[in-house]
Amino acid sequence: MTVKVGVIGCGGIANGKHLPSLAKISEVSMVAFCDIDKTKAESAARRYGDKNATVYEDYIELLKDNSIEVIHVCTPNNTHQEITVAALNASKHVMCEKPMAKTSEEAQLMIDAAVHNNKKLTIGYQNRFRADSQYLRKVTQRGDLGEIYFSKAHAIRRRAVPTWGVFLDEEKQGGGPLIDIGTHALDLTLWMMDNYEPESVMGSTFHKLGKQADAANAWGSWDPNKFTVEDSAFGFIKMKNGATIILESSWALNSLDVDEAKCSLSGTGGGADMKNGLRIHGEDLKTLYTSEIELENAGVDFYEGEKIDEAEEEARAWINSITQDIEPVVKPKEAFVVTQILEAIYESAKTGQAVYLNDK
Repeated sequence: MTVKVGVIGCGGIANGKHLPSLAKISEVSMVAFCDIDKTKAESAARRYGDKNATVYEDYIELLKDNSIEVIHVCTPNNTHQEITVAALNASKHVMCEKPMAKTSEEAQLMIDAAVHNNKKLTIGYQNRFRADSQYLRKVTQRGDLGEIYFSKAHAIRRRAVPTWGVFLDEEKQGGGPLIDIGTHALDLTLWMMDNYEPESVMGSTFHKLGKQADAANAWGSWDPNKFTVEDSAFGFIKMKNGATIILESSWALNSLDVDEAKCSLSGTGGGADMKNGLRIHGEDLKTLYTSEIELENAGVDFYEGEKIDEAEEEARAWINSITQDIEPVVKPKEAFVVTQILEAIYESAKTGQAVYLNDK
């Protein structure tokens, strides 16, 4: 079975993740490419498209092709909802890059369109497919950690502000590190806890280091006048069952405690963290223990020792969900809750008040 795929947005995330991953899947034929910069679409088509691939500047025109079954949305955050809903209404299955949307209202419109059109929708949270994530998910699903009641979601960079594209544009992105990398850490944490019922959120955002000119940065100095998003953000999330999550995110922060797309879990039966490799810890016969999981070696549970490319695994799982008619690994309702919490952190930061999601 050949799955015909169209890609909307042929910039960095498409070329860095989606296109090379899809190219490794024999069942996939990339037949259409769209970008407002037509040269980017043409370049992607030459490199990844089949011999008859078409190129567009207007995604509406691409969606008129009834032979296309799947759309990958790889555009700025403020366009996710509009393009995704249009694609679903055109009877396409949709993989939308993270975050799901700028707001929970937009995310709900995407879910509604998927349900109405009986089409699959998923969001690009590829960190679920890392070896450590897959292993830890099995541990939590088995109940080894007991009831997980306290967790931390880690997305801290010391100085790694993305200075290209629209990353620093609040209008197009909806925010900075919180919505960009904090979203991955929060998705992993909720998934490990298997808890998608938030009750209240407190948040703080800071725009401190972003105001500085000629700052040290992994990708070169930024223009403070164009840095319109936060440089760090933090959230305190209380779930309906009383469980608590602390979310920390930054592109620029004076901290040596850096890590990204990781989580730490504390449960009644044990704990785990991903910060220095995967570690499981608990108590056995009144003795405390810590196990460091060596995922590079064969013989670990499901893992055979081969290197896992999480982007490729994500793409394969997504295409399998279509060919086998099964649920995607990342369900839209789960991604909705991530967006809902991120939105609440931003709202709380602006008002100085807790946001109660029961009122939403």
